[in-house]
Amino acid sequence: MQHAETIIIGAGPAGLACAAALQEVGLPTTVIEQADKVGASWRKHYDRLHLHTTRRQSGLPGLPMPASFPRYPAREQVVAYLEEYAAHHRIAPRFGTRAQRITRPGIWRVETSGQDLAADNVIVASGIAGWPQRAEWPGKERFAGRMLHSSEYANAKPFAGARVLVAGFGNSGGEIAMDLANAGVDVSISVRGPVNILPRELFGMSVIDWAILQQPIPYRLMDVLNTPLLRFVIGDLGKLGLRKSPKGPLAQIIEDRKIPVLDVGTVDLIRQGSIKVRRGIERVEATQVQFVGGATAPFDVIIEATGYRPDLQSLLPDHRDALDASFGPKVCGKATGHAGLFFCGHIPVATGQLREIGIEARRIASLIRSPG
Repeated sequence: MQHAETIIIGAGPAGLACAAALQEVGLPTTVIEQADKVGASWRKHYDRLHLHTTRRQSGLPGLPMPASFPRYPAREQVVAYLEEYAAHHRIAPRFGTRAQRITRPGIWRVETSGQDLAADNVIVASGIAGWPQRAEWPGKERFAGRMLHSSEYANAKPFAGARVLVAGFGNSGGEIAMDLANAGVDVSISVRGPVNILPRELFGMSVIDWAILQQPIPYRLMDVLNTPLLRFVIGDLGKLGLRKSPKGPLAQIIEDRKIPVLDVGTVDLIRQGSIKVRRGIERVEATQVQFVGGATAPFDVIIEATGYRPDLQSLLPDHRDALDASFGPKVCGKATGHAGLFFCGHIPVATGQLREIGIEARRIASLIRSPG
């Protein structure tokens, strides 16, 4: 069994950032990645995706994003940046190597699809995109049309002339519905619960920058103070057939680990009638979908924009106390209570995920360099 000082699982933004941060303090790493390239999850996202954080706030440790990138870089630019980042830091992941189980019989042992590895430290930086969450509607298996998860959506071309229902109004659901509407597709969006919607920018400044400025203030107080401004900018959600969440956006992120919808045009398309708002799905029959309240409508396609759910219990069978009730990590970028075990990039934040990944990576490197 080969021994490594630190094994990093995942060669996406979090894994690469951790490798670079440890390199900065002179510590070697071994990065393993089940795919054949860095940034595998980013390569699979839908075509129109752009970062919700600005280029300036999205660079990882040791290499800013290129100045030639736009204010909000596109998916393919993020992929190009991750490739350049790995090359710049001479990070050479072991591709095609899937972590299957992490145990600690005296020292950390990572069982993989190839050679098993031993290590003093293990950083789980695999993200959550590997576990798409799917809905369970009565009659779903009898739907006569096409059904796919948002992770399988690339662009609107295959859906020309179809009646499409996007189930779920998170960021993926909102942007996919907008992409379809802009392509002239007949699209509805099913919204089961109350929502929080934020503008991507306020008075020319990124809403993420606003969140960074507000960090020193208690988040519940900021939710109260921000409410009138957000209502002025977004408008009355009730007039759009949407319900405003009783919990503020910052509380939703911190307490529920759920990112609010960052609006990049979906709300205007709802106002214009280009995207129809439906209530939650009650059941599916052949081509008919019945919604809460009894309304029905025919659809050719249902896109499940139902998000992802982390599931690390099989990876860490002996350390489930490091996981929360949904089997994601309790803490990221901090000591876990198990010496040498760390997580990076798994927990949503209000201040930008890539920015937070950089902060977590450097904190982990400091903890590994000076344990205890």
